[in-house]
Amino acid sequence: MDNRSITNLLAEAADLLEIDGADSFRIRSYRRAAEAVESTTLQLSEIASDMKKLLEIPGIGKSMAANIQEIERTGSFGIRDELLKKYRPTMLDLLKLPGMGPKSVALFWEALQVASIDELEAAITAGRLKSLPRMGEKQIEKLKKGIEEYRKNSGRFLIDDGEMAAEKLIAYLREFPGLDILTPAGSLRRGRETVGDLDILVTGPACAENNVAAAVEYVAQYPPISSLLARGQNKVSFLLRNGLQVDVRLLPESSYGAALQYFTGSKMHNVSIRQRALKYGYTLNEYALARVDDGTPVAAATETEIYAALDLDWIPPELRENNGEIEAAEAHRLPALIEQEDIRGDVHMHTNATDGRNTIREMAEAGLARGYAYIAITDHSKNLAMTNGLDDERALEHIRRIREVDEEMEGRIRVFPGIEVDILADGELDLSDEVLAQMDVVIASVHSLFNQPEEQMTERVLRAIENPYVRILGHPTGRLLLRREAFKINVAAVLRKASELGVAVEHNAYPDRLDLCDRDLRLAKELGCKIAVNTDSHHTSHMEKMRYGIRQLRRAWLRKEDVLNTLPADAFLAALRPRP
Repeated sequence: MDNRSITNLLAEAADLLEIDGADSFRIRSYRRAAEAVESTTLQLSEIASDMKKLLEIPGIGKSMAANIQEIERTGSFGIRDELLKKYRPTMLDLLKLPGMGPKSVALFWEALQVASIDELEAAITAGRLKSLPRMGEKQIEKLKKGIEEYRKNSGRFLIDDGEMAAEKLIAYLREFPGLDILTPAGSLRRGRETVGDLDILVTGPACAENNVAAAVEYVAQYPPISSLLARGQNKVSFLLRNGLQVDVRLLPESSYGAALQYFTGSKMHNVSIRQRALKYGYTLNEYALARVDDGTPVAAATETEIYAALDLDWIPPELRENNGEIEAAEAHRLPALIEQEDIRGDVHMHTNATDGRNTIREMAEAGLARGYAYIAITDHSKNLAMTNGLDDERALEHIRRIREVDEEMEGRIRVFPGIEVDILADGELDLSDEVLAQMDVVIASVHSLFNQPEEQMTERVLRAIENPYVRILGHPTGRLLLRREAFKINVAAVLRKASELGVAVEHNAYPDRLDLCDRDLRLAKELGCKIAVNTDSHHTSHMEKMRYGIRQLRRAWLRKEDVLNTLPADAFLAALRPRP
């Protein structure tokens, strides 16, 4: 079990205990344990057998350590299983609805015996919620909209969840002799922001026709499988415990490239490629590019030779969306896409001064370990009270501490003082210009009142970026993938104004945001916007999320020179909007 899975199980237990009316101290102990697991850089699966090491993690006592050991052995633990049996597993789905907490779920259960999305929807339709406390028309409409959004996103998973599932499965498959090349295909390989399922392609000597039966059997014994859907001659399909469907295909080396091209997609890219093949007198499927007249294979072992046979440069998977990539490949005009190694710094991160988990120095050391030349510390401002945001006085003290750490690092890495300042309802910022003037990196973000009409939200953001001290617009549409839709805003109008003012727009690389999306990033480039990619890290371990942002930049056809934080430290600061 990875740390995120353990965190989720402990958090679910806390929610179920709250629904059950358990003692508040006991509930908090599970929440603290979930936070501790989420924060630690240790991989608990590697130390789960060692009680002493588990107890060294702050927030983990003997009972929680025992729970973690049970999770590692069985995939769950006693109290969670007991409560799920009492209330039914579908009750956890209710907690995924926007604004739905354990107290609301408990109310629906006690009053109406509602324990699933379907039952809640039926109760709304029958008008049964109207008799409950705090359930006016406005709240009921919000629930109806939440159910609609849940159904729309049901069966989708964030890109990091898909990637972690693929990495764990591939590590398992590598243990079987003769499985040499293992590649995720489908939407994960293309870097889509969410995935619906996983396609894992495998080849090597163990996939030869006379050997493959043993490999198929090995795949079917993968421990996290919750339901085996199908087992064929060279394919195994199953569901993981979290509901993600996985298809593993074991293929001969001679046709691996054709299968990789086919199963990577996208559907429309493949349709266009097959049409092109027909014009050349070929057919293309998952087995080979072959001649129409006699079926003679022309190319099959690698993608490169398939594209070359069609007079195309190899097309990076992130571009395969039928958005002009085929024409660019024919004309040898595909861009040299940005790479992870091009990033020189990360300029949106939080420390324990507000809602982060690490100190300024720890974030700096983590940035240095990643090879960065600079970072910016951009803690929250005062309007976001739940994060212990900084007021003017605390912000000035924070600047002083950041500059001290910058000096302590002795040039090994630069540490810029900054802030993520809140955009208030009318577009004003919640810190004074006198304080903002002392920051190197001022990021302005919307964190509240997401339901404003489009015209009002657009004017709000436009007014904010007109403040001469704002240098970056943070997560510009406010979306949380699979949880919250983007707020209504005229993105094009905001990007045009940002370009005029020299304000950079952020691509937030954290996998539940990935905001701006790939489409809007392309528009930002077309409009001449400066673009920065940041992780919005709240823990040193979050810095590794940069790779998910890079995937979206690549999907937007962005190059190294299109992104500000590929520049050295001084050049980066100089490229930001000039300060008054």
